[in-house]
Amino acid sequence: MDTADLGLPVTVPSTALFTDQYELTMLQAALKAGTAGRRSVFEVFTRRLPNGRRYGVVAGTGRVLDAVENFRFDEGVLRFLREKGVVDEETLDWLAGYRFSGDIWGYPEGEVYFPGSPIMRVEGSFAECVLLETVILSILNHDSAIAAAASRMSSAAGGRPLIEMGARRTHELAAVAASRAAYIGGFSSTSDLAAGFRYNIPTVGTSAHAFTLLHDTERDAFRAQVDSLGAGTTLLVDTYDVTEAVRAAVEVAGPELGAVRVDSGDLLLVAHRVRQQLDELGARNTKIVVTSDLDEYAIASLAAAPVDAYGVGTQLVTGSGHPTASMVYKLVARAESAEPDAPLVPVAKKSTGGKTSIGGRKWAARRLDADGVAEAEVIGTGEVPPELAGRQLLVPLVRGGEVIAREPLDVVRDRHAAARAGLPLSATQLSRGEPVLPTEYVHVPSGS
Repeated sequence: MDTADLGLPVTVPSTALFTDQYELTMLQAALKAGTAGRRSVFEVFTRRLPNGRRYGVVAGTGRVLDAVENFRFDEGVLRFLREKGVVDEETLDWLAGYRFSGDIWGYPEGEVYFPGSPIMRVEGSFAECVLLETVILSILNHDSAIAAAASRMSSAAGGRPLIEMGARRTHELAAVAASRAAYIGGFSSTSDLAAGFRYNIPTVGTSAHAFTLLHDTERDAFRAQVDSLGAGTTLLVDTYDVTEAVRAAVEVAGPELGAVRVDSGDLLLVAHRVRQQLDELGARNTKIVVTSDLDEYAIASLAAAPVDAYGVGTQLVTGSGHPTASMVYKLVARAESAEPDAPLVPVAKKSTGGKTSIGGRKWAARRLDADGVAEAEVIGTGEVPPELAGRQLLVPLVRGGEVIAREPLDVVRDRHAAARAGLPLSATQLSRGEPVLPTEYVHVPSGS
């Protein structure tokens, strides 16, 4: 059983300070004004996809649930806030007992999204919801950006396995989150052992150029690796001369050599030459793994090459040029007063420059065409039209402060594959274009 997000033995520290100071100063002012207890609805969405992207991928939801559960102001955190004079004693007293007690709805992790999609909805008092803004956005923006890049790469790979190997190109903790997001997007394994430990993602790895350079000859290095790891290992063959290395690799490991890895040069040309040489040497089942600063475009360019797997690092963990999903967390509705039964009223920022938002507590559904292919992302307020009732996207994640929607990571990964397959074929094109689904806004008054 995949135990991702189901309680592996990793202690998660308090996430209470993974926030911006103005969240706490807003809380202080709202407590003094008597508005902190007003029932409020916040929504996470993005106004646009990165240039040229056809769809986004929801990733990080499981990590958000962990963060909300661990959003606690312990003595050390409170002491820091007191010593720095961030907020007053009344606010510190309120924070000491903070536990999120509201509800969170969201697109299920792995689902695709489009501009305006209410990816996550957080409901509760203003005070308890506003504090979660930064940590939620930090997780969703990072993980969704990585998952979107991974999804494009896995689509370009056409079913060939992808190895995530970007730990050395990003922050050590971001690397673990990136491995998780990449797995959701379609990668099959990671080189990062922390990701394997925390999320049960398959891990792989054999040797680097340093191991070859350590030995007196390349053949000595191959012999040492095969003696230790067996003939099924992967030998790195581009330290010196690729042709000579492939010959030595097969002579040392025999025709049962598992794979060779190429990390430099004209990968298209080298892959064809290596495949021909392996076949001539009788190593017809030996696979070819290529690495070297790959992105989705480089992977697509190798579609006709005899490549069996790709290793991707830098471009993956940096979102392939788009390291954030540009999501925002906005108040869209709030109660008229602090009374428990006070009605909600829509609120929205009015702004120029493309930063406007639409008020109201929203639902979302995906309309399908006659062939069962998605044709529009429909977002609305009020009642859900009957014809869309069975196509709603938001699911409950937290109810009354209790997490109710943890899932194994393999379930999330499969969901993404299914969601992407349900989009029009143009969704997987790498050429620049608009989002593959239009976003339609509707309002259905209650009782209409």
